[in-house]
Amino acid sequence: MRISMDIELKDIPGQLVQALKPVSDLGGNIISVLHQRDKKTASGRIPVQLVFEMEESRLDRLVEKLKAKGMHVVSIGKERLKDSMVVILIGHIVHSDIRDTIERIDSTGFAEVVGLSLSMPGVDKKSSAALVLSAIGKKELKEALKILEETATKKGIMIISPI
Repeated sequence: MRISMDIELKDIPGQLVQALKPVSDLGGNIISVLHQRDKKTASGRIPVQLVFEMEESRLDRLVEKLKAKGMHVVSIGKERLKDSMVVILIGHIVHSDIRDTIERIDSTGFAEVVGLSLSMPGVDKKSSAALVLSAIGKKELKEALKILEETATKKGIMIISPI
């Protein structure tokens, strides 16, 4: 079966090889690799699109191996993350470590921050951001929002979420 998979890698040497090895180890045949080194995600990761052939029964094991190596699997074949919402953040977003906030969502394995638009009027002024959360389902999206709300409260950031 031919599979298209979008993953995000840490920006450190050797990550691409670490992502391709499990495909080979599980009997996959790599057809193409699009490594977009110059386009980082909101969390500072490198997006990579893999196209390969593999028995579908081995796909779950591949995803487990990639996640164990700290790689984010964004989509497989078609959009894996089915439900999304946009939330507005207001406060000292950058100074309270937005990367940490994003990682708390991304590390769940069922939800991710897939978009971030930030406005910073000045160093000492509060900033605002539109954050796009996506998850594998409505229940998981609700859980991701809860994690975001708890994290934002600890950091003194106000959240405006959809009704």
